[in-house]
Amino acid sequence: MVKKWVIPLLLVLVVTIGLLQCNPKEAPEAEKPFTFGMLLVGPYNDHGWSQAHYEGGKYVEAHVPNTKMIYIDKVNPADRAGVTIPQLVDDMVEKGASLIICNSDDMKDGTREAAKLHPNVHFIHVSGDDVLTGKATANLSNVMGRMEYGKMMAGFAAAMTSQTGKIGYLGPLINEETRRLAASCYLGAKYAWEHVRKKNPNDLKFQVTWIGFWFNIPGVTADPTQVAQNFFNTGYDVVVSGIDTTEAVVVATQKRNEGKTVWAIPYDYVGACEGANDVCLGVPYFNWGPSYVDFVKASRDGKWAAKWVWLNPDWNDINNHDTSAIGFVAGAALPATAKSALDTFIQELGSGKLELFKGPLNYQDGRAFLKAGEVADDKQVWYMSQLLEGMQGQSSAK
Repeated sequence: MVKKWVIPLLLVLVVTIGLLQCNPKEAPEAEKPFTFGMLLVGPYNDHGWSQAHYEGGKYVEAHVPNTKMIYIDKVNPADRAGVTIPQLVDDMVEKGASLIICNSDDMKDGTREAAKLHPNVHFIHVSGDDVLTGKATANLSNVMGRMEYGKMMAGFAAAMTSQTGKIGYLGPLINEETRRLAASCYLGAKYAWEHVRKKNPNDLKFQVTWIGFWFNIPGVTADPTQVAQNFFNTGYDVVVSGIDTTEAVVVATQKRNEGKTVWAIPYDYVGACEGANDVCLGVPYFNWGPSYVDFVKASRDGKWAAKWVWLNPDWNDINNHDTSAIGFVAGAALPATAKSALDTFIQELGSGKLELFKGPLNYQDGRAFLKAGEVADDKQVWYMSQLLEGMQGQSSAK
């Protein structure tokens, strides 16, 4: 016999279960990812400057949980004529970007304007100096790697290998950044030629030829392929690239296939020597991932502070991708003796035993850049107004 109090209890349970099924508790909404945007001056897969930044963003996604990168590449006057940085930023903000990285020097004015229009979004302008000069708003930071060291290594490798003493430098546009990088390359070459190989200083020729932008824009810039051809056809046996793309190693490979003994050193991206083992002496490259991780965490965690950062290599291991902003990968074509000398050169740079930005050094017009014994400070290097005495090529676009 079923007791009378059991039946009402069962009815209550049935009704309660039904109500719960009709009004299920909503599952907690998944936390939205922290979205950061990236404006790239060139193609994301250019095997150069822009790809290095793109892979830095992928590094963030892999090392900072629940982050998402969105990007727009080919942000330059040729590919996006009439489109402004603030317009592209507006699009990224609408898509949820809380931090935006603008990766080219020529984006400086547009980034500053966009930062003013979006005070609640954080911005990183790569290679700029608005924080240093006081022009930045509180939501804008600058970052750059000290590629001057990487260029010194490139120049050193070039001069240790050259059989003619004629080194060509394939330059982009002319500004303070490109002058100091070309000068750094020259100083590395000069040191190797004079102090390691014990060659006559007068026998080293270092020519800088500028194309007018970071990569080829037909009808606007000089053709970097033709500039590299001209170097190799006039006795230069090493071409060091300062542009974002790989024309130097491509042309060097063509010339090697024609029987010429020539080499090249590309720029920006760790994988730039791929497919050019016969001619590539190495590549100085940027490693943006670790610094981008720091900025993303600071933005996400409410710890943002506007700052100007000029990042050193990790001298304990310049090719450690978790710690070093600047690296140099020796190429398969770098002779063993040159590689050994380069390793010593890197150790001496890192220890401070060797300082190449040390006087006496003059500008091209003969004015003193550094007096005898004087070591350049950051601002002196950052704001170099000319190429150095001993270099050939324009110091100004005027």
